Amino acid sequence: MAKRSHPRRGSMAFSPRKRASRHFGSVNAWPQTDDTEVRIQGFAGWKAGMTHVFARDLNPKSTSAGQEIRIPVTVIECPKMRVLAVRGYKMTPYGKQAAGEAWVNSQTISDAFPEVFKRISTRTDAHETDKHFDTLLNADLDEVRLIVSTQPSQIQSVPSKVPEVMEMGLTGGNVEEQLNFAKEKLGEEFSFADAFEEGKLTDIVAVTKGYGWQGVIRRFGGKLQSHKNSKKRRQHGNLGDFGTGYVRKTIRQGGQTGYHQRTEFNKRVLRISNPEEHAITPAGGFLHYGEVKSEYILIKGSVPGPAKRLIRFRDPARGSTNQLHELDITFVSTASKQGV
Repeated sequence: MAKRSHPRRGSMAFSPRKRASRHFGSVNAWPQTDDTEVRIQGFAGWKAGMTHVFARDLNPKSTSAGQEIRIPVTVIECPKMRVLAVRGYKMTPYGKQAAGEAWVNSQTISDAFPEVFKRISTRTDAHETDKHFDTLLNADLDEVRLIVSTQPSQIQSVPSKVPEVMEMGLTGGNVEEQLNFAKEKLGEEFSFADAFEEGKLTDIVAVTKGYGWQGVIRRFGGKLQSHKNSKKRRQHGNLGDFGTGYVRKTIRQGGQTGYHQRTEFNKRVLRISNPEEHAITPAGGFLHYGEVKSEYILIKGSVPGPAKRLIRFRDPARGSTNQLHELDITFVSTASKQGV
């Protein structure tokens, strides 16, 4: 009789499966492009929920060319973000290290600048922004990034009103042009349309929905023991041989399930709009979220995380050989998601 074999259950590619350090993802690498103009490479928004749209397929080689196709989309509310500082990195024998940063101070902040941002950093009156910019200009920088913050006070569906501070990459031009661009943007707002184009691709970094501690069957999809087993059924038969003396890390066991940072590559932005131009909130509101009242985007397909999860966007790090044909959105469903 041939030996029975099958692929192992549960990939070890994501090990260790531990909880994310915070509720929104971190981006460690920003891909460089050949753009001549300086541009911000990222953004962040809150996941509202999913719906579906009908779009006319304008790909002449598609089997549904000229027909309306149904596309599932994720709605992400993206109010404007604000630039708080610029940080420069230089290359060292130990990798990239911060060479300095220049923060917006109270002397350059206008009266319209919200008070909550003044409390984020202690670099206010004593921080000389121009002096720190001169230090960055004279330093041999390898990369320039912006320190930006969200503005949750502009939406009503998220209970927290404390801004989240994060880094955003810059691309295009040289280091001096990027520093001058950052100096002009310091303290100002920027929108999703300033960083990305409608119909293009983006990478999504998010933290998945958490399920707490789960057993090995749900966590890795292991096979149930026989019903004749008297001791255990939702566990594996053994944890390895006696001679090893310890349990190998490749043995699948119970533990934290979900709430992991994941990156989805090459997600397409189908629409950048606002409720005044195109209504998006379904009858009764999005489940566990409510109404979308500020700028939003439609992402083709699903996005990791539950409703109200902060989603980060980044320039696509992987190339795509697929040609992006135009999709003419003809209908956006606003039917109730309440199951009625």
